[in-house]
Amino acid sequence: MRIAHVITRMIVGGAQENTLLTCHGLLRDYGDDVLLLTGPSLGPEGGLLEQGRVGELPTKELPMLRRAIHPLNDAKALAALKAALRDFKPDVVHTHSAKGGILGRQAAWALKVPAILHTVHGAPFYPYQPAPIRWFYRKCERRAAKQCHRLISVADAMTDLMVEGGVADRSKFTTVYSGMDVAPFLAADKTREQTRKKLGIQPDDIVIGKIARLFHLKGHDDLIHAASRVLAEHPKVKFLLVGDGVLREELEKKISSLGLTDRFLLTGLVPPVEIPSLIGAMDALVHTSYREGLARALPQALIAGKPVVSYDVDGAREVVINDETGFLVPAGGIDELARRLIQIAGDPQLRLRLGATGRERFTEPFQAETMTRRLREIYEELLK
Repeated sequence: MRIAHVITRMIVGGAQENTLLTCHGLLRDYGDDVLLLTGPSLGPEGGLLEQGRVGELPTKELPMLRRAIHPLNDAKALAALKAALRDFKPDVVHTHSAKGGILGRQAAWALKVPAILHTVHGAPFYPYQPAPIRWFYRKCERRAAKQCHRLISVADAMTDLMVEGGVADRSKFTTVYSGMDVAPFLAADKTREQTRKKLGIQPDDIVIGKIARLFHLKGHDDLIHAASRVLAEHPKVKFLLVGDGVLREELEKKISSLGLTDRFLLTGLVPPVEIPSLIGAMDALVHTSYREGLARALPQALIAGKPVVSYDVDGAREVVINDETGFLVPAGGIDELARRLIQIAGDPQLRLRLGATGRERFTEPFQAETMTRRLREIYEELLK
């Protein structure tokens, strides 16, 4: 097949990792002709393409394809997408992210591409937005849904949200979990002692980690407030925050004001290749985001054998199963969050049991090969 993938930007992030692994899998395992169309990798997160991870994947950067809404730039980006797709003559166009999805589907539909798909990594509309913006994004997504043949959700929760938002009928959606290279996570504990020593973590410290941008709606404030209660019960707990962002200085001040500076470690921005070893250094993962499709950190931690305490939002409940792989708590429920973290910190046998179940249940469904196979089956189905 000739397959074009379209995404707004290839920053370090779950949707981008998903896209890159899919493209590489189609090239490697199926011998397809694949083209990745993307805008510039702008933002503080860092770019995947700049990390030398493209390999043999043909890639074309479209300078006007930007995340921000800009009518003139967007018109130029649409024209550039049409030109690139016209030259490539794809059998399949598969789009990702809000802007890439809207413009990519419009371009492919205008060119009558035989199979057009869009992956919903996270809905662009959500409860914490101003109502007019939410209305606008819903309208855009409804229009774009009519310009493709299938919508792929990374979690059943994404389908529910899009259907409730009136984007498309449920029959148009298929769930395909976002795959990854699971081998480094299965081997995460091999570098545990080395990584902990490098980070200044003592052998008897209990490490609760969080992997997320230091950004709004990621819930770092909630974790910091819960940390005081956890440390009152278990003084040897340390909190490892992996990621960087605009809120770093503000969060560091808050941690300092509570006298918790020596109990928090902030890694800053790290390349994706270091994530498995950092998870290996943890004893559990906490996830306090208020919105997320299905954060890759959740299955990554479970595959590494680490239990998860997560806010019950979006796709989290599909992998965090109460008293089987971790615990769900209501979003914003700091008391319950603290209670579950205290429970996890104080019971090493519980951590082992929950982590082992998570690894057993979710290693195969989240393999990159499983994702690519399912997607290619859908391509074949649509082309037939």
